Amino acid sequence: MKQFLLIAFCATSLTAVAPAPSEAAQIKRACLASDRSAATRSRCSCIQRVADQALTRSDQKTVAKWFTDPHQAQVLKMSKTARDDALWDRYQAFGQMAQAICS
Repeated sequence: MKQFLLIAFCATSLTAVAPAPSEAAQIKRACLASDRSAATRSRCSCIQRVADQALTRSDQKTVAKWFTDPHQAQVLKMSKTARDDALWDRYQAFGQMAQAICS
């Protein structure tokens, strides 16, 4: 009985932590949907792995939109709010990591 409860608890914990399918791999999907010739499946997967380490889910949702509307990145960069500045700093760090690891 204890083993069953432990397994049930672990399964519940994993389900609660795992992202919903619609939230997972947002960067990868945006990368693959872009018209960039360098957007291969392996490179986009690598970029997603870096994003999972460097960006929050919320950050990834925002950044994924920039693949179709790059101007929004510029708007955020020029913003004067501390929140936007922090996201821009995380985005730059993500970009440097992705370039170093996925090139």
